[in-house]
Formats: sequence, structure tokens, C-alpha cells
Amino acid sequence: MSYKKVVFIHLFNDRSGSPKVLAQSIQALHEKCIEIDLITSRHEEGFLSNLPVPTKHLFYKRAENKLFTLAYYLYSQVYLFVMCLKYWNKDVVFYINTLMPFGAALSAKLMRKRVIYHIHETSIKPKLLKWFLKKIVSYTATKVVYVSEFLSTLEGIKGKDSCVVYNALEETLLEESKLPFERADKKRFFTVLMVCSLKKYKGVDEFIALSNQMEVNKNIKFNLILNAMDDEVSSYFSKVTLPKNIEVFSRKVDLVPFYREADILLNLSRPDEWIETFGLTLIEGMSFGLPVICPEVGGPVEVVRDQVDGFHISCYKLEEVAHKILAISKDKELYNEMSLNAKKRVSFFSEQRFKDNLLENIQDVLY
Repeated sequence: MSYKKVVFIHLFNDRSGSPKVLAQSIQALHEKCIEIDLITSRHEEGFLSNLPVPTKHLFYKRAENKLFTLAYYLYSQVYLFVMCLKYWNKDVVFYINTLMPFGAALSAKLMRKRVIYHIHETSIKPKLLKWFLKKIVSYTATKVVYVSEFLSTLEGIKGKDSCVVYNALEETLLEESKLPFERADKKRFFTVLMVCSLKKYKGVDEFIALSNQMEVNKNIKFNLILNAMDDEVSSYFSKVTLPKNIEVFSRKVDLVPFYREADILLNLSRPDEWIETFGLTLIEGMSFGLPVICPEVGGPVEVVRDQVDGFHISCYKLEEVAHKILAISKDKELYNEMSLNAKKRVSFFSEQRFKDNLLENIQDVLY
């Protein structure tokens, strides 16, 4: 019996974690010669661009005004609903990435097609929208894939066949992390790195506050990489006086130079506003031997082992974060041990393991 054709759907094709994981999912099925279509937004620099599969573009855009954003979103779902009806007489499975593309799920239900949901996070506001989207999953999904045990436990859809498939470190990045390199400033600076979206709940302000707090330590510097355009970054910091020990960068296609320059990686997400369900940048940084400081809750605690690969510390405990950074910057033996542990840990999140686990868990839906 052969596999059905799979129609992958993702709304916003950017360089964040969820489209990156979807690209790996597409590659896993593509390698098995499964016929694939992709439906996503028309953005040229996202992780879903230039994949070796037929791609159709849907309407989707964001706006600064929340009402406009909601209006665009609802219109995009009507548009997506109609687009998917073109598969009425075709034997397909719909693979929906994140909770957001509910138009595709409803269209699939009307056509009596199977639906796989890949859920990365559910920190969606307002709560009414989140409730509605979860109801759509409950009504339409054949199988639900979660990215962590934490997410499966916290937001699991009752009565639905589900599985946990951890995100993976892409093979090309892993190979780059193994290449020898030299740091010109290794003896001058201990570099603290954070990579995140330009959102307050991601801990952007806390990272700035931390750099301010540690400005007296002349051998420590901070790099902040934001998944945002230059004008967005400029607007956000237009009324902020940044300390001299920090550099802020807009969206970067290649993060390798920054991982190589860094000594430690931070995730300062606010646990009362946004609980990380995995943290893809954590395993990316760990592949380069970076110890990690991450939240005490959520998916990161399944990735980073406290006192082994890094530390579990809340972003609201900046004094403790600063203390750990200072301690590990001065203790070479401790640093080297944690760095080695981090590099070993990422083998658990290999791309091949991800592909094997994904196919094993969804193949019953694909037949």
C-alpha cells in the first residue's frame, strides 16, 4: 500500500522555530518519495522558501493595529478554506503546522480528509481565540504531534491520538559546529548571546537590564539577535539608551558566526506570559559547546540538564543569572565540563532521530 499525498500548511513563512521544524518534516517525507504540496505565505527569506516541493501561496500579513491583524487573519482563513477545497477529489492528508491555520482543518473536515496537527506552542491571546483553535483541533484532527512532554501534558487534546516528537538540530548546522575555528577576542571577552523574537515576553527587556547590571564587568559583552527587520528593531529601541557592552542585531540568516563567538546562551522568556515549549536555539547553541541558562519551567527543562549543560533560572532572578555568568566565566574547569556536556547532549536531538520518530508516529495516518 502506497502513501497518500501530504499537503503541508503553515501561515507565516519566516525564520522562527515552527517553520524551521516544518521544513525538516517536509524533508523527512520527501526522502521517502511521498508526494507533497506546500501552502504558505509569500515570504522569500523564510525556512519554507526554496524547498524541493510544489508550493502554493496564501494571503497572510500582519499589522501594528491588532484589529487589522485579526481582520487579515480571518480573511486568510477564508482564503485558505477555499484553497484547500481544490483537493476534494484527491486522496490527501493535511499536515497543519501550529494551531493557527484553522481554515485548512475545517476544509479537510468537510472533505472527510485526515488531518495531522503539529503543535509547537499554545501561548495564544486572546484566550477566546486559543479556546476556539483547540476546539477546531478536537473536532478535526486525526493525530496530534507535540514538540515536548510538557506541551503534551499541559495542552493535550483529550480523546485524540497523539505523540511527542522532539525538535531536531539540522544536520548542516551540526557539521558546521564540528569544524575548527578560532576566536580573535577569546582572551578579551566572555560573550553572552540571546537569540529570540522581538517580543517583550521573550525577555528582551530583561536581557538589556542584565547587560546594564553587568556593565562594570569589562571582560563580558552581550549580543542580542532579534528575528525582526531593521526598522522594527530601530523603532523598539528608539527611546532606549543601550549600555556600551551590548550589540543588537536584526534578523540574521546565518547564526553560525554568532554561536562561534559566544561563550554562553541565554533564554529569558517570561514564564507568566510565555512558557517555552522547546527552544530550538538552545540545541543550536549547545552544538557549539555553549552552556545554557534557561527558564525553570516548560520544554527547556527537557533539553537542558540543570547543573550539567547549564542552569535553570527564572528571568526574574537577574541577580542569580549574573552570578552564574560571572562564576562560569571565571571557572575554566567548570566551563569546559559544561561545554563538553552540551555538545554530547545534542546527539539526542539529531535530525535523523527526528525524521525516524516522526515517520514512525504518523505513518498509520499516511496509508
